[in-house]
Amino acid sequence: MTHQLQLCLLFFVFTSLTHAKSVIEPCNTSDSCPSLLSYLLPYDSKLSEIAYRFQVNVSDILAANSIDPVAVPSLANQILPARSLVKVPISCPCVDGIRRSVSTAYTVQAADTVNSISDGFGGLVSGEQVGSFNGINATNPLTSGESLAILLPCTCFNNSNDRVAAVYLSYVVRRGESLGGIGQTFGTTVAELEAVNGLGQPGVDPGDILAVPIPACSSANLNWYNESLIVPNGSYALTAANCIKCTCGPTDLNLQCAPSGIVPYCSHLQCQGSDLFIGDAYVNHTPIGCNITACVYRGHNGGKIFRSLSNSSNVQCPVNQSNKAVPPRASPSSNPIVPFVILSPSPSPSPSASSNPTMGMNNTNPRSKQTSNTSTHGSRLPGQARLFYILLPLELALCFIYIS
Repeated sequence: MTHQLQLCLLFFVFTSLTHAKSVIEPCNTSDSCPSLLSYLLPYDSKLSEIAYRFQVNVSDILAANSIDPVAVPSLANQILPARSLVKVPISCPCVDGIRRSVSTAYTVQAADTVNSISDGFGGLVSGEQVGSFNGINATNPLTSGESLAILLPCTCFNNSNDRVAAVYLSYVVRRGESLGGIGQTFGTTVAELEAVNGLGQPGVDPGDILAVPIPACSSANLNWYNESLIVPNGSYALTAANCIKCTCGPTDLNLQCAPSGIVPYCSHLQCQGSDLFIGDAYVNHTPIGCNITACVYRGHNGGKIFRSLSNSSNVQCPVNQSNKAVPPRASPSSNPIVPFVILSPSPSPSPSASSNPTMGMNNTNPRSKQTSNTSTHGSRLPGQARLFYILLPLELALCFIYIS
């Protein structure tokens, strides 16, 4: 039935309304999921300004872009040039039967128009959506100092893609880009992008918003106490009151947790009965491999951090290791992740997306045997908010009649 509903939704693509299209994921639950926005800076901005713009924490932006706050403590006040590409993490709730974020507010400035507000958010919301969602029209124009709700795209799809844990990134297509180039940037394929976005053909237009699956590490099978965590590939997350940093490396989907080094004092980091701390491991070579004892993170509750010793026998030995403790793989000194923030070599003087700067990223798309629910992908619908919200209930009703 789910597959039939997906196919049915694909029939309701109103391409004649506007050229800009985005993925719509119907929902009927009250849960939220972690999601990402790919934000192309329209003008020079500090990370603190970006965080304020989207009303998220600077530390969360640093984590999503694999930037170590210990190594670069003053980065929040450094200026990123226009047309740098930054990942912004947001929560993706179910609002009125649709996955979307409405938690970002914007205060209108004197010279603002709905289109300039759209430009300020990198095209992640259209001027039509800003006006329609906030009731802006000829008789109710923008007013300086007015607070507007900003509708931002997001998708969950059960945080799964082809039975691999995933976090979905909303990406605004720029002039001259193709599905192949976008897929190469984010370590996915044209076929995956077509399937996720319900594309009948591999063609996209500037302004279209794609849902891009980013493989992720999940704590689902790690026996954590009272905590669940999903971390996009090539980034990290802070947990346990920022005492613990959990990293999802760029070449595998194994979650590695260790002390973050950010908080001056954190208790309960050492495993009982050993001299190992969370993230440490002791390697003992044997004739047929290595026996490894590791102190692993097991979640937290209140001010207490849970940890335990994990023993592995006759496994493949770490490279160049004798009988000694291995330092935490997720610690700042050994973090192999390359920061994601992509700086434009020649910033454009205007906030438009007419140019297409060279992009580079060392992301891969690893596959594991991790089991999760098969995702159900949505359809691509145009960005005209007013007509969309009128027609969507009719579309869904017709879909359910069709499959019954």
